[in-house]
Amino acid sequence: MIRTIPTKESLTVEFKSDRSRLPDRELIETVVCLANTDGGEIYLGVEDDGQVTGLHPQHQNLSTLAAMIANRTNPPVSVRVTALQEEGQTIAQIEVPKSPRLVATSDGLLQRRRLQADGTPQCVPFYPHEFASRQSDVGSLDYSSLPVTGATTADFDPLERERLRQLIERYGGDRTLLSLSDEELDGALGFVRSRDGDRLPTVTGLLILGREAALREFIPTHEVAFQVLEGTQVRVNDFYRTPMLKLFERIMEQLEVRVEEDEIQIGLFRVPVPNYDRRAFREAFVNSLIHRDYTRMGAVHVRWEDYGIVISNPGGFVEGVTLDNLLVVEPRPRNPFLADAIKRIGLAERTGRGVDLIYQGLLRYGRPAPDYQRSDAYSVVVRLPGGEADLPLLRVVIEEENRRQSPLPVESLIALAQLRQERRIDTTTLAQAIQRNEQIARSVLERLVEAGLVEAHGIKKGRTYTLSPQVYRELGQSADYVRQVGFDSIQQEQMVISYVNTHGKITRQETMELCRISKDQATRLLRKLADANQLKLVGQRRGAHYVLP
Repeated sequence: MIRTIPTKESLTVEFKSDRSRLPDRELIETVVCLANTDGGEIYLGVEDDGQVTGLHPQHQNLSTLAAMIANRTNPPVSVRVTALQEEGQTIAQIEVPKSPRLVATSDGLLQRRRLQADGTPQCVPFYPHEFASRQSDVGSLDYSSLPVTGATTADFDPLERERLRQLIERYGGDRTLLSLSDEELDGALGFVRSRDGDRLPTVTGLLILGREAALREFIPTHEVAFQVLEGTQVRVNDFYRTPMLKLFERIMEQLEVRVEEDEIQIGLFRVPVPNYDRRAFREAFVNSLIHRDYTRMGAVHVRWEDYGIVISNPGGFVEGVTLDNLLVVEPRPRNPFLADAIKRIGLAERTGRGVDLIYQGLLRYGRPAPDYQRSDAYSVVVRLPGGEADLPLLRVVIEEENRRQSPLPVESLIALAQLRQERRIDTTTLAQAIQRNEQIARSVLERLVEAGLVEAHGIKKGRTYTLSPQVYRELGQSADYVRQVGFDSIQQEQMVISYVNTHGKITRQETMELCRISKDQATRLLRKLADANQLKLVGQRRGAHYVLP
C-alpha cells in the first residue's frame, strides 16, 4: 500500500507518538512552535522514525481536539484536524497555519522551530530580541520606522545631507525634496519621529544620515562586504560601516573600475556592451540594503567571482514572496520606510519592480536570467551571471526596441531567451518561466509573432513557437531554422502515413486534429503526399478522404 504521509520530519512536518497518550501540554507547545515559524502539519500517532503506531484510545474522538488547541493558545490558533488511515492504523493530521502574530501557550511559553546541523527539526525558545525579526518577516512591523533609543539629531552628519541632495540631482529623484529645509526634509523622508516634543532619529534616518560612530553604536548590524575572488584567492576584501548613501557611492565605484565595455554598430549608432549592466547591479545591490533584516547580525555581501556577481543579505524573503512568484508578486519591502526614502532619492526603481530591471539588464544582452536558487529562510542570494554577451541577439533586441520606441517587456525577453536556448517552446513552458498563466504567455508569444521575431506552428493546444527565419538569419543560423521547421514537416508526414496504415483512411479534419494544424496546412500536407504518390484521394467534398495508393 502506498504511503500517503511524509516519511521523515522537516521544518514543517512533526511526528508525535501517541502510544502512551501524548500529553496535551506537549501537543500545544508543538502547535505554538510551528505557528511561530512557517506553519506545517503534526502527525499524531507516528513515531520519530516515521513508524505508524496509531492513536491512543483516548484520542480516537478528534472532534474536540481543535477546540482544545484554540483554548490553550494565545492568540488562539485555528487548526484543522483530519483522521487518516495509514498502514492499517488511524492517525490524526493536525494542520497548523503560519501565524501573522506571535503565539504563546496559555501558560506564556513562546517557541519557534529551527533545523539542526544534521537537518532534523527542533523547537527552541523564542527570545524577545528575535521578536522584531519575526514581525518584520510577516509584515506586521516596519523596523526601519522605529525611533532609535539614545540617539539624537546631533548624530546626523551634515555632509550626508549634502550628499543626499546631490544624489537626488544625479539620479533623477523627487526634486520637490530639494526645496525643503533640513528639518522639513527629515520629516518628509521619515528620518525623525517626534516624542514628547523631542525629534528622535529613526533607524532609516541613522542609516542614511548617521555618523559612522553612531551607526556602530546604535545599528551594529549595518555592514557591507565587497570581495573580489579569483578561484580560491581573495583579491579584495573590503568592509564598510558607513552611512548608506556614502556606502552606495563606494560600491558603485568598485563596480565602475571593473566594468569592461565593447561596442557594436547598429545603424548609425555605436551601442556599448558592458560585461555587467550597471542598472541591474544597482537594483540588486540596493534591494539587498532595503530588504535586509537589520535585527540580525551579518553583513550584506557583494562577491565578484569568476563567473558572476553574487549579492546576499541577511533575512529571507518576506511573507508572501517566493521563488515561484518573484516576478509577479506585489512589492513587499521588509523595511517600507527605508525603501520609500531610497526610491524618492532616486537610487531604486520607484514602482517597486526592481526585479524586472535586474532581469532586463541580463536578458537583453543574451546572458542567463538572475539566479535566486541559493536563497533560503535566512538570507536572499542573487547571482548575476557574467560572460560574453550574445551580440546577435542583442542586435535583434535593440532593433526591435528602436522600432517600438520603448524597451521590450521582461516577459518578451524571457520568451526570446527560452527560444534561443530550447529552440521550440509552448505556452505551458513560457507560463512557468514568466510565472503567469497560459493565457498571458500566449499573448506574449503572439505579440512576438506579430513583430516578426517568432513564428507559430500548429493550432490550439498543439501550437508551438520557434524564432522566426528573420531572427535566425540575424543570428547567422539559418540552417537551424530550416532544421526546426523541416523536422515538423517530416514528422507530420510520418504521422499521417502511420494513421492511414492503422485506420485505412484519413480525412482533412482528422489530419488537422492529428497534427494540430490549420485547415489550409492540412490541405497542403495531404496534397503533397498525394503528389508524391504516398496517398490517393478518394471521393469529393464532404466524402473526400485519403487512402494508400
